[in-house]
Amino acid sequence: MEEFIAGKHSVMEALRSGRTINKIWIADNAQKHLTLPILAEAKNAKIVVQNADKRKLDQMVPDVQHQGVVAQVAAYEYVEVEDILAAAQERGEMPFILILDEIEDPHNLGSILRTADCTGVHGVIIPKRRSVGLTATVSKTSAGAVEYVPVARVTNLAQTIDQLKKDGVWVIGTDVEAQAELFDANHFNMPIAVIIGNESKGMGRLLKDKCDFLIKLPMAGQINSLNASVAAGVFMYEVVRQRKQQG
Repeated sequence: MEEFIAGKHSVMEALRSGRTINKIWIADNAQKHLTLPILAEAKNAKIVVQNADKRKLDQMVPDVQHQGVVAQVAAYEYVEVEDILAAAQERGEMPFILILDEIEDPHNLGSILRTADCTGVHGVIIPKRRSVGLTATVSKTSAGAVEYVPVARVTNLAQTIDQLKKDGVWVIGTDVEAQAELFDANHFNMPIAVIIGNESKGMGRLLKDKCDFLIKLPMAGQINSLNASVAAGVFMYEVVRQRKQQG
């Protein structure tokens, strides 16, 4: 199966990560400073580059701002949950996993992957149903981070959580009704999986019941919710802060 990715960062990171790219199209009116580095990388990798009218690129990726660069790539390889745990072990680190419970907005998933790459998350787990997968919009929003953060797609999140617990991973849920606040919690310097809930409904009841800890972000404003990717970002950086502090 083949897909399109678009935008300077997405295509550049796909080239750098060695992903299989079949062809790259560059719009006739594309800005040279955006396309020259891509042309150089593509030449090194012996990938065919073709000039095309901007309207052709608009048709290939109708809902993505492509900056005049589109690539046809092999579909994303999802990993297994075991691969994520193995990646942590290889790095000699305690597992730090994100579980996304039905995130539907590709911009949210892209932003979460971008922050996950920055904060050293070992992998992200998403459900196969009622969740956005790795699309061109996700890739563009993630600024190419999608090439580096392993993503596992599972049939049943509840069963996956049970298995993670058997593997010694503690499960932390983010929930607006939780008693404990993020900055008072000190559960992060151990193997953890953090669940981020759906943009509007939050985390499902079944998953909430499986959590070892429930934590909320402190809220001072009038609006009692944060965008899912912003909330996830705050949590990820608090994990980094606590782990650094505790060595």
